[in-house]
Formats: sequence, C-alpha cells, structure tokens
Amino acid sequence: MNTTDLMTIRAMCDAFAVTPRTLRFYEAKELLNPVREGTKRLFTRADRARLTLILRGKRFGFSLEDIRQTLDLYDRDGTNEAQRRKACELAHGRLAIMEAQRAELDEAIAELRAELSASEARHEVSHRAAE
Repeated sequence: MNTTDLMTIRAMCDAFAVTPRTLRFYEAKELLNPVREGTKRLFTRADRARLTLILRGKRFGFSLEDIRQTLDLYDRDGTNEAQRRKACELAHGRLAIMEAQRAELDEAIAELRAELSASEARHEVSHRAAE
C-alpha cells in the first residue's frame, strides 16, 4: 500500500467536512475500515470512496443499513454490478418516498397559503369596519 494514498483523520475531516466523531461512528458501524498504526487511523482510497457513498446516501435519506448492504455488495464480489443494481433498487424506492413527501408538503403549503389569505382578508375587512 502506497503511504501517499493514506489520509489522517484530520485530513479526512477537512476533505469531507465531517467530524472525527462521525468517522469513528462509521468505523464502529463497520462502514469504514481505516488502517491502524498504534492509535493513529489512516484512511485508504477505498475508505474515501466509501465515505463519499455514505455521505451521498445519508443526503438522500437512506438508512445506514441500506448503505451498508450496498457497500457490502461491492466487497463481496469485487465488481460493482450487484452494488449498482441494489443502489438503483433502493434509489427508486427512496425517490418514490421523497416524491410522496413533496406532494404532501405542497398540499400543506397550499392550505397554509389559503388560510393566511383568508385570515388577512378578514383582518382587512375588520380593520376597515373599525375606521
């Protein structure tokens, strides 16, 4: 392993805008597997690629278990085809959930706007009547 390919925990934190606690958490969950030199953690290119996928998955709302299953598929067969299929399957499901949430949010926004308009109109009428 080329030591220039390794990054310290501080370098990882800076590069990915995460905290050391986050990296240790992902390590404890066996999502990352840094090289250990005494108490020092050194992260490989594979760790960096995995962290990129973890952070992307979290951004899209995937559970850590979904992320783990997807990452583990790559580790098992040495290719990314099974991983890609699983990621697409999970992504389609997550997209459907997000679109349903957006529809609910759009409906709630429309209802709130209507309530505000009605309330403002009532206030305007009562204000004019008081003058």
